[in-house]
Amino acid sequence: MTKAKSEDKIYLKLITNYKVPSIRLSVWQLINTFVPFVALWLIMIYVLQYSWWFVLPLSVIAAGLTARLFIIFHDCGHGAFFKSRFWNDTIGIILGVITYTPYHRWHHAHLIHHRTAGNLDKRGIGDVWTLTVDEFNNISANKRWFYKIYRNPVIMFLVGAPLLFLVSNRFTRKGFTRRERISVYVTNLGIAVLVAGISYFIGFGNYLLIQLPVIYFASATGVFLFYVQHQFPDVHWYRDDEWNYSTVAIHGASFLKLPRVLQWFSGNIGFHHIHHLSSKIPNYKLEKCHYENEAFGIVKPVTLTQAFQTLKLRLWDEQNQRLISFRELATR
Repeated sequence: MTKAKSEDKIYLKLITNYKVPSIRLSVWQLINTFVPFVALWLIMIYVLQYSWWFVLPLSVIAAGLTARLFIIFHDCGHGAFFKSRFWNDTIGIILGVITYTPYHRWHHAHLIHHRTAGNLDKRGIGDVWTLTVDEFNNISANKRWFYKIYRNPVIMFLVGAPLLFLVSNRFTRKGFTRRERISVYVTNLGIAVLVAGISYFIGFGNYLLIQLPVIYFASATGVFLFYVQHQFPDVHWYRDDEWNYSTVAIHGASFLKLPRVLQWFSGNIGFHHIHHLSSKIPNYKLEKCHYENEAFGIVKPVTLTQAFQTLKLRLWDEQNQRLISFRELATR
């Protein structure tokens, strides 16, 4: 038995007891996330009559709750939140409307991400566009310029993230399956009904004054979390012939150690190495799985400070097996 297969067997045994969702914990997580989300919306509607500046700080909290709802949406797509596929899909589709994300379309790309994460020969679907040093050096000046713009944190998180959720998710594309197209149409219809319903009572302008900041902060936060999950100083990526699922989960997905309150809002997704070992583990069991098994002690945590420092890392250096910055490349 090879070392990789031996590790697979060990990790498979460790995570087995955590893959069964608890109906009690799942329902409670829905309640303790959705009820405060709705309550906060009602409070924002009330304070808006006095000043929009009272709404803005509340929208940051609402964005955190939106991110937490997205993690539940994410678990539903993996079939990890409920035992029933019907309830996973039903809750997932509803939360997709709230988070502006077509359920079946997003999860199709996301499942591909799980099968290809950390594989240098299978980049391009459900991941952050990353070039190797050699690839960057061998493309045209125009393409290098475009790549630098794409990898700029301001563009990626503060411009690209909200455009992804507000605009890009509204359209189908060539290559979408029938199910994916229907998912986009159903989500758009649901959003239209939700917007019309709320606007009927408070006005469309007031709806935008509340919703746009919420979706803006939530999308920027979500994309940042996704970025850090596979773009950090000690990340390992492999060519296809060396790629192994368990190895990539442990060495290619981050353990983002967040302050307790941020861990709650992010639905424990910082334990991303556990999630990549098994996407069937519900988010509320990820932390327990990590700390109850000594084998995961080898995973070096990434702090919030270190997470922000990863923003300067833009290229994969195959020769030295690490991510580097444009500045580091230029000094060579």
